[in-house]
Amino acid sequence: MAGKRFVLFDLGGVLLTPGMQAAIQRLEESLYLPGGFLTKVILKNGSDGHFAQAERGQIPLSKLIAELNHDCKTSADESDIKLPESFSLEQAFHNLYEVGGINKPMLEAAVTLRSHGYKTCILTNNWVDDGPNRSLSAKFISSLYRHFDLIVESCRIGMRKPEKQIYEYVLSKLQAKPGETIFLDDIGANLKPARELGISTVLVKDTDTALKELQELTGIQFTEKKEFTPTPATPENVTHGFVTIKPGMKLHFVEMGSGPALCLCHGFPESWYSWRYQIPALADAGYRVIALDMQGYGDSSSPADIEEYTQKEICKGLVLFLDKLGISQATFIGHDWGGAAVWNMALFFPERVRAVASLNTPFFTVDPAVKAMERIKANPLFDYQIYFQEPGVAESELEGNPERTFKLFFQSSGDQKKIPGGLRTKGVRERGGLFVGAPEDPPMSKMLTESDLRFYVTQFKKSGFRGPLNWYRNMDRNWEWAVTAHNWKILVPALMVTAEKDPVLLPVMTKGMEDLIPNLSRGHVDACGHWTQMERFPLTRTLMEREVCNPRVTSSFCRD
Repeated sequence: MAGKRFVLFDLGGVLLTPGMQAAIQRLEESLYLPGGFLTKVILKNGSDGHFAQAERGQIPLSKLIAELNHDCKTSADESDIKLPESFSLEQAFHNLYEVGGINKPMLEAAVTLRSHGYKTCILTNNWVDDGPNRSLSAKFISSLYRHFDLIVESCRIGMRKPEKQIYEYVLSKLQAKPGETIFLDDIGANLKPARELGISTVLVKDTDTALKELQELTGIQFTEKKEFTPTPATPENVTHGFVTIKPGMKLHFVEMGSGPALCLCHGFPESWYSWRYQIPALADAGYRVIALDMQGYGDSSSPADIEEYTQKEICKGLVLFLDKLGISQATFIGHDWGGAAVWNMALFFPERVRAVASLNTPFFTVDPAVKAMERIKANPLFDYQIYFQEPGVAESELEGNPERTFKLFFQSSGDQKKIPGGLRTKGVRERGGLFVGAPEDPPMSKMLTESDLRFYVTQFKKSGFRGPLNWYRNMDRNWEWAVTAHNWKILVPALMVTAEKDPVLLPVMTKGMEDLIPNLSRGHVDACGHWTQMERFPLTRTLMEREVCNPRVTSSFCRD
């Protein structure tokens, strides 16, 4: 329907299921009480009752439960109903969060609406939770806030549904007109005053029916089975920090969540932002997620000295990074060059690594008799790495037109077929450059949005490509360090995720890794190119949560 721009969602019974009504009903059934007995007591005295007072924030949850327990026992005595000695309505509030959970299809619909330009809001009757389950209620609200433009809790503003003022308040906060607004609630009485104001309403009795109604009102498809794009982390909704790892050198990072530390290490030519889809999911899984701008990138220091970018120096910097943050151990996940760094952390600094995972990048064996550059020169796929060796040459090409550079770099497995003469790693020196023969104005991959592209361009205009390219200019120095541990094994729990259509880091290159990493788990992503976190973020996230955070790892390594 044309003209709709704002959607309001109730919490309990809509975004959180089952809601309070179901939790109360479940308690009644478990105690063999007459149907509706507890509801009648709870809603006694209507807008002047204890429940309404709590929803306006006039009394906290502990006071509400005490008052309601007294009312229930009094009503039970008057009605000759026997309550257990241990009876407490606290169980219903406990069930609300312990048994309940996020209604995923409804949340996905809310996120989809935002991606189509709608403003979204949670409008909930809630209470000040000072009870023993307050951490659970806090977790739900905290995990939802980034998906919505506004959250309005009745207890924070002294108004509650179905009072007309609360709807007027929300419209004012959103700068919305009633005719532009849709409201979903599982209680008909809450919808009536909204409808009288001119707001379109949806009564949520079951999710599928409600989503079909919402679909009719907005013209947006919610019920089709397709890959869901979650709300990504953005520079505005994460915490930024800096750690000085040596005089004049700092590492920039962003973080989200609380719990055991989990460090995300990106590759070339990327940024902390490459983990934008994984950061919120891993934070919700119970981690303090720390995504770094690796040395030479973004807002981290970018020293000119090539030797500052050896794997030994990079890992020493990561250890100092942990020290400065007071983190004794962390789970490390890396991609591309970040994958190489996390494997080396697990090999050389295993006491600091709880678990390790690499996307695309194998743990390569080292041959003490063959230097790294000799192996690189023997593989035509790696010709681009030889091209990168001379300082200033690749910098000039990559920095000349950053928009073109990132459009050509960030291609999905499907995009690679659509861009004639696109990114080719073979024959680079013979062609005279990495992008020679590629289109001057290539199409942007569907993996990216315009704002994504602007972010990368802005970051690299600031930092340049010298630091990132210096990672490639230490191959033999890295080999010399690796040789000192050529007969060591990585013993920490580990995950290797391969991507079927990565044109450079081929899945076959991981063959035999179990000989070097006894506790290795594997994941594989079909129909995926090099940029795994961006191209197949739902599966990547699932693999990371399932394998890195699985019980075998979690029980021994990932939980305090």
